[in-house]
Amino acid sequence: MNLHVINTGFFKLDGGAMFGVVPKTLWQKTNPADEKNLCTWAMRCLLIEDGNKLILIDTGIGDKQDDNFLRHYYLHGEDTLIKSIHKAGFSENDITDVILTHLHFDHCGGATVYNKDRTKIEPTFKNAVYWSNEDHWKWASIPNPREKASFLKENIFPLRESGNLEFVGIREETPFRSIDFLFVDGHTDKQMIPLIEYKGKKIVFAADLLPSVGHIPIPYIMAYDTRPLISMQEKELFFTDAISKDYIMFLEHDSVHECCTVQETEKGFRVKDTFKLKEVL
Repeated sequence: MNLHVINTGFFKLDGGAMFGVVPKTLWQKTNPADEKNLCTWAMRCLLIEDGNKLILIDTGIGDKQDDNFLRHYYLHGEDTLIKSIHKAGFSENDITDVILTHLHFDHCGGATVYNKDRTKIEPTFKNAVYWSNEDHWKWASIPNPREKASFLKENIFPLRESGNLEFVGIREETPFRSIDFLFVDGHTDKQMIPLIEYKGKKIVFAADLLPSVGHIPIPYIMAYDTRPLISMQEKELFFTDAISKDYIMFLEHDSVHECCTVQETEKGFRVKDTFKLKEVL
């Protein structure tokens, strides 16, 4: 098995929205904001070579949205999803599977693209099976008012219409030999957290269960989370497992740190170490 970090660029979101009720004087220590109160966030994906499979986890925001949409998020950086896949030595047609942790636009927008004449939206990876789960798909397909702006139909329905969409069974055996899933409900219903077995280590693609190192303290919950009290419970259980089982957390949104480990201190859970993924491969 080989792992490749796939950087797809950066965007900006309001710091208060990203840390909920936590005062700015606290969260800005790890995530400083600009003059508009916006913090920079990564959209970092992961590519896994495992036997005859080439598995991509999440796809970033993509490039099919219009300028009116994208200007709210201040996309920047030289990296894109496709450029990073090519840099890793692969093409779009090589991807066999795409795991979508959840269907918010910054996680699944790159899963679909316009065709050449911009008359139809189709899967970016034509040879790939796209994986969600049935509960989350239903949740995203008929969105609640809180998440409606994050579940965009152009990101979601073309996957089903293409016939490339399949579901991971919540209580069934995983379809991957080296990837298991943790299902969590605090951020959105049945977000899928991939747990990857790699050379005796457990690498966890943390997605929005843990967006950044700055979110490790239990009360540091995004205002985007639909069930914040459940998020806190899920984080506590997850960190307890992470410490006892030596999990390495791969951070999708942290603009500085690719990976981290956690520890329990007198003040609660805190970061232990931060490092690049290549340092543990």
